[in-house]
Amino acid sequence: MNWVEAEGYLASALVLATFCMRTMIPLRTAAIGSSIAFIVYGFYDSVHPVLVPHAILLPPNAWRAILMLRLIRRVEAASKGSTERLKPFMKEASVKVGETIFNKGDYADRLYMIIAGDIHLEQIDHILRAGDLFGEIGLFSADHQRIQAARTMTDVHLLWISERELAQSAIKILEWPSISCG
Repeated sequence: MNWVEAEGYLASALVLATFCMRTMIPLRTAAIGSSIAFIVYGFYDSVHPVLVPHAILLPPNAWRAILMLRLIRRVEAASKGSTERLKPFMKEASVKVGETIFNKGDYADRLYMIIAGDIHLEQIDHILRAGDLFGEIGLFSADHQRIQAARTMTDVHLLWISERELAQSAIKILEWPSISCG
């Protein structure tokens, strides 16, 4: 086997790997790697039916990866500093221990913030605590589907905001003057 054929096998393996991905960034990374490997394979082995579609797929996959990384950075920044600005627009709720807030695959229409208590994200076996925002991934995804099940481990006091209210409050939040302590 020569290196060009090995490149074709690598590209195929990366395509297969995309079907095993559970989150968007690894999926896009594998897809970009696959496209690059197929472009190299198609170019050096003169297989244009492989080269052309992957040359077309590479830019949109790269652009989508950039957009997703930007979104992740914005959500992280928003959850670290400006949650106080969001609180006046949110509604309160109390959820008893053992209750489900949402299931994987449910339609995502709310963003949540924990005030008190613990919530378990089942698919990744992660515990959220007071101050944590959650539910944003499904809310901002194209299909609006939850990617996790969220269940209470204790009695939970939380705040929530609907997608529509979040969009309206974002405009108001951006209009507020920033206050610095310096």
